[in-house]
Amino acid sequence: MEWIRDEENFNVPVKSWCKEIEDGAMAQAADLAKHPVVFRHVALMPDCHQGYGMPIGGVIACTNAVIPNAVGVDIGCGMGAVRTSIIASETTRSQLRDVVIGIKEKVPCGEGKAHKKAQNQDGFDEAIDSYNDRKWFSEHVRDLACRNLGTLGGGNHFIEIQAGDDSHVWLMIHSGSRHLGNVIARYYNSRALELNRKWHSNIPNKDLAFLPVNTQEGQDYIKDMNFALDYAKENRRIIMDNFMAAFQAVHEEAEFGIPVNIHHNYAALESHFGKDVWVHRKGATSAKQEETGIIPGSMGTSSYIVKGLGNIESFMSCSHGAGRVMGRMQATRTLTPEECDKAMDGIVYDRWGKVKRGKTKGMYDLSEAPQAYKNIDEVIEAEQDLIQPIVKLKPLGVVKG
Repeated sequence: MEWIRDEENFNVPVKSWCKEIEDGAMAQAADLAKHPVVFRHVALMPDCHQGYGMPIGGVIACTNAVIPNAVGVDIGCGMGAVRTSIIASETTRSQLRDVVIGIKEKVPCGEGKAHKKAQNQDGFDEAIDSYNDRKWFSEHVRDLACRNLGTLGGGNHFIEIQAGDDSHVWLMIHSGSRHLGNVIARYYNSRALELNRKWHSNIPNKDLAFLPVNTQEGQDYIKDMNFALDYAKENRRIIMDNFMAAFQAVHEEAEFGIPVNIHHNYAALESHFGKDVWVHRKGATSAKQEETGIIPGSMGTSSYIVKGLGNIESFMSCSHGAGRVMGRMQATRTLTPEECDKAMDGIVYDRWGKVKRGKTKGMYDLSEAPQAYKNIDEVIEAEQDLIQPIVKLKPLGVVKG
């Protein structure tokens, strides 16, 4: 852990658990350290890398204000995990493949993929219709929200079958609020930017526009963000239910523990250093004393179930994953399918598809290859004062969005 201070330019210091900080992420951390509503210090988790406005793997506390881009566009993105009664060493590759096939039959996976019909749960119709006075609401948003329940996002979102060092097979998922959270986030960021311009707010970067919590816009954002958090949590619950069903179709005798279901993109009112503040975790996980957390690696490397240590210096937070060392286009342009296949040796997964649009269109999409991510064991080692590892998990089968 390292303090980074700039008495002339920073309002607060930066506290980093990173072995190294890339220039772009440090520039964003510096902007946060200059921000008029940021309290005490900026905390950078060891998986930190450049994001949009705020580094992914960053934690800040704000006084009487919320910053939409310090939560991010995938509001409520998070993790789910459950331990099964099946012994990992007794699972065959054929069984893993059958589970993967079963998952794909039950869970639409990837950007733009949704159920054909609404997947409304009890009360969801009434819940989303109560937002029809919001400017972000439309029939298109409503329709997608209904059909996206129980679906896996694209990019780094995943469903994995894993072998724990406790000998058991574990099931793990990573997904968020899909289109709904994105629409809410973008609307309130644009609204915050309009208001900050009107107020001549002294913000160091327009991507860090804020909303005071005592304004109508601030209260609306908090309410709508929490709705997206509930949606994301329910989305993961449905995915996990279908995942367990697909697993049990192959392993009829399987029993399951109590699932863990947590966010890593959100803001919450918490008490730190004797003050009630709005803690923003963007790609960071809550790590209160004895709190169970999930820190995944890449699709070819280990993940961890952890317990929080309640370290106040990180605002009781820890990393949310391994963190990237290569951007998506960089990985696609510089890696080869052969070396990526080698990194996935022994794991059941679909081969690399082609990029469908953008500057790398037609090339093999290697953006999620293990080489694009930091070493997860080094990340865990760097935060031993934040968490205690409980179970180490190795991937057996992977489904990507």
